[in-house]
Amino acid sequence: MSEITHRIVRSSSGLRMRVAEAGEGPLVLLLHGFPESWYSWRHQLTALADAGYHAVAPDQRGYGATGGPDAVDQYSILHLAGDALGLLPALGAERAVVVGHDWGAPVAWHTALLRPDLVRGVVGLSVPPFPRGDKFPTATLRHLIGDAYYMLYFQQPGPAEAELAHDLPTTFRRMFAGRARLGETGMPLVPEGGGFLDLFEDPAELPDWLTEADIDFYTAEYSAHGFARPLNWYRNLDRNWELTSAWHGARIEAPALLIVGERDLVAASPHARDALDGLHHHVPRLQEILWLPGTGHWTQQERPKEVSEALIQFVQGLDD
Repeated sequence: MSEITHRIVRSSSGLRMRVAEAGEGPLVLLLHGFPESWYSWRHQLTALADAGYHAVAPDQRGYGATGGPDAVDQYSILHLAGDALGLLPALGAERAVVVGHDWGAPVAWHTALLRPDLVRGVVGLSVPPFPRGDKFPTATLRHLIGDAYYMLYFQQPGPAEAELAHDLPTTFRRMFAGRARLGETGMPLVPEGGGFLDLFEDPAELPDWLTEADIDFYTAEYSAHGFARPLNWYRNLDRNWELTSAWHGARIEAPALLIVGERDLVAASPHARDALDGLHHHVPRLQEILWLPGTGHWTQQERPKEVSEALIQFVQGLDD
């Protein structure tokens, strides 16, 4: 099995980023989501390396050893996509396959949308590419779901980061392993007077894909760096809509793959289902929507073998 190594690399965006990497060959860039880090790709890094690829998973802007500025407006989708694509020169690559999970998926989709010349192929895990709408996203979410939707709860600086940082092991145990309390709406709504973690039961035991050592790793990472900067990603929903007006109606032309867990709450939402129904219009070279049975939101950690095999097959099938 290939060894995972770490170093600090300066993206052409100007941000110094910690990257975990393994192997040599064509570049596959792995972008994590919230609340994660490079560590969520630990299984895929070695699998891709053993298959003949240079697999690289950075701590993205605001996370882990990468860190970042405090200002909310420095976490727009243009900053995030710029950070990712800005790693290519430092890694000695002209092009890359870009893979993203959770919040990393919108970043991956946007790299292909904004710079198709640099992206050989794009893979999203859990989150499909949502075409740009006609209204501010927060207004749309309030209209469709209501003020209690968790993304709207995250908008106000202060309460969410304090809640999540209060007891870090409990935060990660609940988010990664706790059963979601969705109620009649089927949507993750923060209860009145409660917090985000009230959406999840405290699990009696960890699932077989998650260990106490994993919980300890995430706890140590967030003990040092906190949640404020990662939550700033959510606080740019409306700014992202404004900044991407020039790409309204544009299609993602790169070869693409979407991997979704059948129990993933993100894909189960009505808005996401609508997006999946029309996905080929927005992503004409989408090869497949791969549904993983018995799998929740933490796709590449829950089903490491299946995800690694799907990624390797996708990358091997690309034509340059």
